[in-house]
Amino acid sequence: MTAVIVFCFLSLLLIAGKLIRVGIPVLQRLYLPSSVIGGVIGLLIISLAGDKLPAGVVPAMKLLPGFLINVIFAALFLGSVTPGLKSIFKMALPQLCMGQMLAWGQYVIGLGLAGFLLTPVFGVHPAFGNLLEIGFEGGHGTVGGMAETFSKYWNDGIALGYTVATGGMIFGILLGMALINWALNKKIISSVRTFNERDRAEKIGIYRAPERPSAGKQTVFSDSIDSLAWHIALIGLSIFLGFIMLKCLQNTEIKLFPDNHTRLFSGFPLFPLCMIGGVLIQRICQKAKVEYLIDHGQMQRLSGAALDFLVVSAVATIQLSVVAENWLPLLILMAAGVIWSVVLLLFVAPKLFKQAWFECAIAEFGQGLGVTATGLMLLRTVDPESKTVAAASFGYKQLIHEPIMGGGLWTAFALTLVFSFGWMPVWIFSLVMLIVWGIVSMAVIRKK
Repeated sequence: MTAVIVFCFLSLLLIAGKLIRVGIPVLQRLYLPSSVIGGVIGLLIISLAGDKLPAGVVPAMKLLPGFLINVIFAALFLGSVTPGLKSIFKMALPQLCMGQMLAWGQYVIGLGLAGFLLTPVFGVHPAFGNLLEIGFEGGHGTVGGMAETFSKYWNDGIALGYTVATGGMIFGILLGMALINWALNKKIISSVRTFNERDRAEKIGIYRAPERPSAGKQTVFSDSIDSLAWHIALIGLSIFLGFIMLKCLQNTEIKLFPDNHTRLFSGFPLFPLCMIGGVLIQRICQKAKVEYLIDHGQMQRLSGAALDFLVVSAVATIQLSVVAENWLPLLILMAAGVIWSVVLLLFVAPKLFKQAWFECAIAEFGQGLGVTATGLMLLRTVDPESKTVAAASFGYKQLIHEPIMGGGLWTAFALTLVFSFGWMPVWIFSLVMLIVWGIVSMAVIRKK
């Protein structure tokens, strides 16, 4: 019964979020997702009348993001036939440089601020600095995916991480649109359709009947298995492969180092390995020449649906008491992260990109503050018909960037390493990596 109540409650929040967005023009102008609006409504309900809800509903909602992020990462590359790494590097190196500098910079700034200032002054946990990249670049899903790690070492990190993720999404959208208007006034971009130029349907976020895009193609006959069920099963298989990999890593670590008290993989999250599981299935299908059985469009819809339910449940279950106790260090941390993103966009991007520098940079800006969906939304605003190289460059860059940062392997390892060995070694490594990508970026700039 608890599962039914949770599903119905979250569904009502999503519908309420959409209806409120349709009825309030300012929310349309701000491009706030319905999942965030619904999540805020849920947060108010739980904060004011949470004791009136049936027992077990809120705890179940808190567990949901940790599961749904596995679905999102498992579906990431399923149905997507990709070129070789050499081709990807050649096409998307400038984009990759900016994405990596932005992400590694978030670690340098976040861990540095926490270690040198916020922990001594405010007494926050040293892993507080990890929240900048986990929340901004990783988002709600990454925080939820690391819930088990946080619960093991630092329980307050979950609420604080969701807060950073929510703030990053809002900052990413608001500042992103402000920067787009600045670029438009400076005549850096010209193909933007402003909010006032859009018709009523676009403003409220509803497709007109003749313009409705396909949600994906069916790849199997429904008399054998429903196509959507087939794609969900492939996601489940990817998650299962990730689970097997995680257990193998945990057991191998115990066998190789039986006397060690520190276990790197005991708190390692599942979702990065689900992504690897999805890649393995895709590669096997390509080798067997049956990749046509997987449709990336259906995978995107399943991933998008999981993300909406993930965000609404994550925002609704933020512990306001924990946020209130840490509001000032949170504000300092997020402000520093925003400044870093703006500096890269305004001062590095014009030199780094050979063409369409703003279009390429605004996608990274959006992802760096509010996950991939925000980056794509800002990119579509400045380049709605994909006339520049930005969309292709951003997409190819994701193939290398996503497995590492923003919820990838390093994001997962970095948190465990800070808990196990302290913040300083992780900060030094992040600083070295930022310098390395800075040198690579300088080489790209000289070749322009």
